[in-house]
Amino acid sequence: MSDCDAAAEPTAEPSDRDTAAGNPPVRRVSDWSADRLADLASEHGTPLYVQDLDRVRENCERLRDAFPDADVRYAVKAHTGRAVLDAVREAGLDAECASAGEVDRALAAGFGGGRLHYTAVNPPAGDLDYVVDVAEAEPDLTVTVGAVDTLDRLAERGYDGRVCVRVNPGVGAGHHEKVRTGGAAKFGIPYDRAAAATRDAAERFDVVGIHAHAGSGIDPDQLDSHRELVARMGELARELADPDDDTPPPDIEYVDVGGGFGVPYEEEEPPLDLPAVAEATREAVAPLPAGVDLAIEPGRYVVADAGVLLTRVNTVKPTPDERVVGVDAGMTDLLRPAMYDAYHPIRNLGGGRESDGSDAPTPEDRSATPVTVAGPICETGDTLCTDRALADPARGDLLAVGIAGAYGYEMANQYNSRPRPAEVALDDGTAAVVRRRETLGDLTTVERDANRNRADGTGADR
Repeated sequence: MSDCDAAAEPTAEPSDRDTAAGNPPVRRVSDWSADRLADLASEHGTPLYVQDLDRVRENCERLRDAFPDADVRYAVKAHTGRAVLDAVREAGLDAECASAGEVDRALAAGFGGGRLHYTAVNPPAGDLDYVVDVAEAEPDLTVTVGAVDTLDRLAERGYDGRVCVRVNPGVGAGHHEKVRTGGAAKFGIPYDRAAAATRDAAERFDVVGIHAHAGSGIDPDQLDSHRELVARMGELARELADPDDDTPPPDIEYVDVGGGFGVPYEEEEPPLDLPAVAEATREAVAPLPAGVDLAIEPGRYVVADAGVLLTRVNTVKPTPDERVVGVDAGMTDLLRPAMYDAYHPIRNLGGGRESDGSDAPTPEDRSATPVTVAGPICETGDTLCTDRALADPARGDLLAVGIAGAYGYEMANQYNSRPRPAEVALDDGTAAVVRRRETLGDLTTVERDANRNRADGTGADR
């Protein structure tokens, strides 16, 4: 760990786009210190993820301020790095986990069972086995279940602990059709069957909550869908508390209305008015039965603008149709543009050289040129942007890809046998490598281990 300057340099007063009902400015890619990022890239190489833990804490605090009476749970899948989990735990948020691996990471980061919520979709047998074992030592852990079949599978394993029933409210929202969960049949028990399923579950388990989630990356134009989901969940909670017959109502503790709060990826996109969203959420869900609290589970909002991806220009290729700028980061490092056609802001930090070997002008002294930024993967879809105006890139320039802290490193992969990038965390002016860069040897470790086990007769899964 080395002493470094502050993570971001002072910038001009924020414009109206960056303020909403007293919200502090959004961390735009232009707000990061170019010199600091260049130093990190020189020291650690590229591609490189940089995550600012101070910003993570600020986002957690903003959520807690907006929802002071709610249980705020961080959706771990947005970024599972240990440094981030530590910061989130210290900020007082609980952990919402979508897999056994995420539960394992959260436990290692110090989240006790009372702060753990396992919300899986069609959980594999091995995951259920693991979580049931964990619940024996951590009985306050809650398992969220989205199918009657999953309830049966838990019962078959002898589990009778805390359960939350996931409901499909028939209302979805999000930045892309692939992440709109609220109306997709894959997620949750259909709304018209949810009350009966919850009452039945209460005969076998300790049913403590009901849950729904509209989708990921909900923008201000989709808040009506979010409010409709919240209202339906409030209606369901009241129905469960006041059954038509003599059936004892389940003693639920909370109504979880999910997360999905969006962040502004495009430069001129305004931030989400979080206090207004919080007030609308409280109004839509009310009145909740006595003793029932509100819960939310944001992920992207906590970490997205706390991270950038640094990548180096290695090829500049003029063609008749477009100017292609080749970089060393691609869809293996940041999958969102290829998978969702997602927009990420990109800033040219400079540092490159002209074809004659001389230093290229600073980015401020170059003309804005439409370019396609393309990665090194053998796929046409491996582009970070198309026809985007950037300060005319030169070979060796460093580019900063902004708003990359959520679902950036988490979706990194080894396609084309490419090692995953390193990650550096900034914490109160210091920088530390929190995930080392993978090597070519790392790519074949599991194969070499399996072949070694096969050779000595122990099998691949020793």
